[in-house]
Parts: sequence; C-alpha cells; structure tokens
Amino acid sequence: MREHGEYLFTSESVSEGHPDKVADRISDTVLDAFLTADPYARVACETLVTTNRIVLAGETRGPETVTAEYLIHLARMAVKDIGYDQAGFSWRNAKVDCLLHAQSADIAAGVDSGSNKDEGAGDQGIMFGYACRETDVLMPAPIHYAHLILRRICELRKNNDKLVAGLQPDAKSQVTLRYIDGKPVGATSIVVSTQHDEGVDQAEIKRNLWTLVESSLPKGWMVPESEFYINPTGNFVIGGPDGDCGLTGRKIIVDTYGGAAPHGGGAFSGKDPTKVDRSAAYVCRYLAKNVVAAELADRCTIQISYAIGVSYPLSVYVDLHGTGRDVNEAKLEKTLRELVNLSPRGIREHLHLNRAIYVPTSAYGHFGRTPDDDKGTFTWERTDLVPALKTAFGR
Repeated sequence: MREHGEYLFTSESVSEGHPDKVADRISDTVLDAFLTADPYARVACETLVTTNRIVLAGETRGPETVTAEYLIHLARMAVKDIGYDQAGFSWRNAKVDCLLHAQSADIAAGVDSGSNKDEGAGDQGIMFGYACRETDVLMPAPIHYAHLILRRICELRKNNDKLVAGLQPDAKSQVTLRYIDGKPVGATSIVVSTQHDEGVDQAEIKRNLWTLVESSLPKGWMVPESEFYINPTGNFVIGGPDGDCGLTGRKIIVDTYGGAAPHGGGAFSGKDPTKVDRSAAYVCRYLAKNVVAAELADRCTIQISYAIGVSYPLSVYVDLHGTGRDVNEAKLEKTLRELVNLSPRGIREHLHLNRAIYVPTSAYGHFGRTPDDDKGTFTWERTDLVPALKTAFGR
C-alpha cells in the first residue's frame, strides 16, 4: 500500500461456516488425522461440499489404519462442530464420498530423500510473507479486523449468546479503512452478511452487530450508521453449502493478507508440510514478522521460490518498502538464509510442522494468530529470531 497521501483500502473475511471454509476445515481434518497416525504421512486432500453432499478427493500416503470410514466420520464431526444441522446440509445425513487414493510415485520420487539427495520440494512455486506495524500482531489492519468481527460472532454463536440469537454459521465481513500517509486512521464502511433463521428481524440483527463491531474496532474508528451494511440483500436464510458449492483452497487472500501483500497463488488447507505452497508461505511470514519485530523495518515482504524435487530455494528476496532502518536488503537476505535452513526439511523441523496442528488454521486466517506452545499451533507467528537479527545488524 502507498506510503503517502490519503486513500481507502478494503479486505474481506469469511466465517468457518462459509462453504469454501467448510471444505478447508474438512481437508485439514483429514490432514491432521494422517499426521496423528504418522507425522511423515503425505496428504493432498481436496474437498467439495454442496447440498447434503461432501466429496473427499486427492492423494495420500500413510498408515492403513486411517480408513475411508474413519475419514468420513471425521468429516461429519467437523461439520457438526461448525454447526450445520439444517435440512439442506446436516452432519447427520449428508452423503460423504471418500475418493482419496495413493500419492503419485513420480511426485514421491522427487520429494523423498535418498542416499544422494535431501528431501525435495513437493512442487515448484513462489511463496510470499508479509508483516507491518498496523496492528499489534504485525498484520494489515483491514484483514485483521475483518477476521476479528467474524471470530467474535462465531464464539458468541457457539456459546448461545443472545446477542447473536438466530444467526447461523455462514457469514462474510468486509472492512474499509481510511489511510493517511500509510497509517490506518478509521473505518469508512463495514459490511457483514450473516445467515440467519427464518423470521429473524433484520433491524435487530443490525442493532446487535453494531454493538459487536464497534467493540471490535479501535476507539473512534466506528463508521456512521449509513455506512454500516448488514445483510444488504435483505434476507440470508439459505446459506452454507446448501446455498453455494464450496471447494478447498478458494479463499487464499482471506487466508493470508487480505490483498495488502502479494500471494504466490498456492492454497494451504489439506496439504502436508512437504508441500512448499504451505510450509514456505509459513516461513516467509515467520521471517517477515521477525524482521519487523526486530525493528529493522516497518514493513517487510519476503519471496522464496522452489523447484519440485530440489532441496534448496532457488531465490530469496526481501523488500522493506523504503522503511528499513539502515538495513542493507542484500545482507538481510543472506542473514535470513543463515539463521533458518530454508530447505523443505529445514522449514518443517524449524517450525515443527509435522504435527496435527492444522484444523485451527482453516478459518480466520493463517497469520496474525497467537502461538500456543502447549498445542504447538501457529509456530510461524513466534518472534524468536529477534535477538539474532538485532545482533546481526548491531542493534
């Protein structure tokens, strides 16, 4: 985003009940099931959800104890946890097809380590990471608050809070912020579309969500009532996979930086950490966040590229967007490669990715989350490189 002048910037989020996020949740549930049975299992699971139908497809390599019947059961339990027990989509009676099959031998040969090679990347591609000072979690403010609004609605819904009475799992948010000289100063419009029971009063939904949204934003940031849009179509009873087909990996901008930073194009959910689409995007965020947390810059974008079967990155690029504090970007690129082994194996080991930690990532963004040392989740959000970075640059 621009460093000077005044402008508006918008990001959107979707809830865990959005059809595409239901698909992401099921795919990551399958992944976690395999990693629980074998930390080195290979999984590339794609899910489709539509009216009372769930289809699992893709490739796996793992223990035979992870059966199709077990995965079908887990898919139903994921849908139940999200909250779908509707006529058009229910965890109880949706038809579930498991079409997963063995991983391609050609892909396995490129990825597997051997006597004369280390483990290679699971695919070619470019991955990006980003961090900035707009929020405490070093994320762009529009996507941060778009996630926060929906996450709070979900938490209240699952706790049967009267503030969100009658609301159902499917929802979307959109936050537009005004920036002055690169800094967000307030919201100019907020959109929330949320599925609801038949007969729920739209005015009541708007009143209740006004309270929730205003308390989610920094003080003084709330929009005028004329720019607060709740269910703009007027009715949102038919929702979720019954209202729209959902597919894994179709919300990659929601998953990352809300459009405020580049994206390499690869999706995350359902992929084990040998797939650099996922693991390298995580390490890019980790490196960028540590650069900003170390006060070397106010903004940082990192790009890393890979070739399938090759065990080292082809390139590492750092852009500080003119905000670096006496930092040579070429030296920073070299320093980051020295601090973290950026091979697929090195990333997995440094961030401890061979664990069943992925279901929590399937909604409300993969970045800007709180690391949980007990559960081992969101390790890429740690800032443990800060001391070494400060030392390297004489801080």
